[in-house]
Amino acid sequence: MKSPDPARRSETARRAILTAAIDLVGEVGYPKLGIEAIAQAAGVGKQTIYRWWSSKGALLFDAFLTFAGEGEAAALPDTGDLAADLKLVLRATADEFGDPRQDLAMRAMHVEIVNDQALAAEYLERLDGPMRERKAERLRAAVRAGQLAGDVDIEVAVDMIWGPVLNRWLHRTGPLTHEYVDQVVDTALRGLQPR
Repeated sequence: MKSPDPARRSETARRAILTAAIDLVGEVGYPKLGIEAIAQAAGVGKQTIYRWWSSKGALLFDAFLTFAGEGEAAALPDTGDLAADLKLVLRATADEFGDPRQDLAMRAMHVEIVNDQALAAEYLERLDGPMRERKAERLRAAVRAGQLAGDVDIEVAVDMIWGPVLNRWLHRTGPLTHEYVDQVVDTALRGLQPR
């Protein structure tokens, strides 16, 4: 008889914990989300969670990355039509932000990132930094293709295009619709195009 593989057991427990965290934050909200409740829902001991994650925020961030497919995102689309490519990406972002299952978890994660320097550094390294580079590379390709002015500050351009979408979602200043993100792209590109 073959003995159980501890790595497989660990991965099974890890996935159960991450799933429980996402499910519970959607049910009870982040302030009421507790490690004990996550452990109970996942069928593990609290010590297992504390051994693998330094905080509730770190656990939720790991859950978010796992279910969002960390490391799986490819380069942004480059069909030759910059506006269409950016609208496609921002519409998908708006849809993701509008998903009720993910909304509370993502909001909670953002609060933790603001308040926890270690988690902010991890967010920059594992998610924001790589995604920002993909966005910047798509804009650099547009500069090379003559679709954007050669002297465009790429870092500022990334902020101009993606910043309003995050801001509207985070602060609930209005509906985050496809029409809105299309307007963001059109407005930003008018100011960034070569003259």
